[in-house]
Amino acid sequence: MSKPPLSTVFPPVHDARSFTNAAEAVDYLILIYSSATEFLTRAFSHAATVGKPDVRLRAYYPEIRLTVTQHDKIDSRLSYGHVAGPGTYSTTITRPDLFRNYLIGQIDLLMQNHGVPVQIGPSDTPIPVHFAVAGNQDVAIPQEGSLTFSLRDMFDVPDLATMNDDIVNGTRTYNEDGSRPLAPFTAQRVDYSLARLSHYTATDAVHFQNYVLFTNYQFYVDEFEAFARQALRDPALGYTSFVATGNQEISKPDDLITTPAKLPQMPTYHLKRADGDGITLVNIGVGPSNAKTATDHIAVLRPHAWLMVGHCAGLRNSQSLGDFCLAHAYLREDHVLDDDLPIWVPIPALAEIQIALQEAVADVTQLEGYELKRIMRTGTVATIDNRNWELRDQSGPVRRLSQSRAIALDMESATIAANGFRFRVPYGTLLCVSDKPLHGELKLPGMATDFYKTQVSRHLQIGIRAMERLRQMPIGRIHSRKLRSFEETAFL
Repeated sequence: MSKPPLSTVFPPVHDARSFTNAAEAVDYLILIYSSATEFLTRAFSHAATVGKPDVRLRAYYPEIRLTVTQHDKIDSRLSYGHVAGPGTYSTTITRPDLFRNYLIGQIDLLMQNHGVPVQIGPSDTPIPVHFAVAGNQDVAIPQEGSLTFSLRDMFDVPDLATMNDDIVNGTRTYNEDGSRPLAPFTAQRVDYSLARLSHYTATDAVHFQNYVLFTNYQFYVDEFEAFARQALRDPALGYTSFVATGNQEISKPDDLITTPAKLPQMPTYHLKRADGDGITLVNIGVGPSNAKTATDHIAVLRPHAWLMVGHCAGLRNSQSLGDFCLAHAYLREDHVLDDDLPIWVPIPALAEIQIALQEAVADVTQLEGYELKRIMRTGTVATIDNRNWELRDQSGPVRRLSQSRAIALDMESATIAANGFRFRVPYGTLLCVSDKPLHGELKLPGMATDFYKTQVSRHLQIGIRAMERLRQMPIGRIHSRKLRSFEETAFL
């Protein structure tokens, strides 16, 4: 006689409700989510201690659902906050506590533009137990095989079918239930990235700020910490604390920070503001793979802008070490995004970002107009996936670089810009020439020392100044319509 299937036990059920107040809607999302994750945490802790449960245990993500019955006249200047036409739209939600302000802003815009309520209730997507206990210091998911039972038999585990980039890649226009996507990422996709962020950066997602700087050298980290400590001395600047690797947070400029014995793969630091509009610096290291990994995961936090401020090879004889290169276009030979974003897709320059960067260079260098051209050049930045490209036959690469009108070459910028385009995150690049391999000036230790000492601080100051300029703009201006396709999700 066959063994009967296990029954499934669920947490207390919360009915779907309609809301016309965005804050109240998010409060209900938090209630549903916290009830579900607390149930799974208790259940798993009991199972890990006592042994295999007698029943299967399951809880579901909450969801937001919106139904629009007509073509509404909306503010066409906004690139978000409205749906494309009549229909039902939905998205699953995770960590509504973390995304509270973001969710309130997005829901409020939907209500203003369409004049209809949103429905909040449980979805039909199970919460993987790994994500339910993530961040709980008292609970850890053991490796498969270390328990006396198979985890997937008793609990839901991460499912690749709901943890992909189909929505942002434009290959998924409808959910399984027939509704259209309301947000660019599903709850499982967000949870996956939150877990990876903690692993790669050694800081919690709660510390990430809305303006993100990427760099490829540790020198910038040291300068960023020095700037942060100085900024904390002046309350008028609005910065409240500085967070270093390992979630070490200081609010006073002279507080000590301990350098960990082993740094994470992508050391990350946060100069925080109470409104979340501070600056995060990520040292992604060298290479397009790292650049893709970092931006793949930071994108779920929906930052307002990210910029690359790193070093590059200058390709023109008229350039000098220390000159700046402002990317107006990108030659993509990094290849890591070819399957997600074909190379025939243009990556446009965003006017708001370009202006902020150019004005920041003028502010810091005290040069303007025609004189600014002495130290800054605009043009195409080429990004490749081979650090030792100089060792190849030069005829092919050099010809392509010349035909593209490239002024600089690096290994990260086009990847970061392309992923910004793909994820609808405003992006920009300002590089600093550290060598000129085509003209006999290679990046050698003796030649680089003085350059690093004199240029890193100024370059970082420019990146910070650009972010501060962007912070003063209305958010609707920064999130360009250039980044939106024909039928976009309503949420940023």
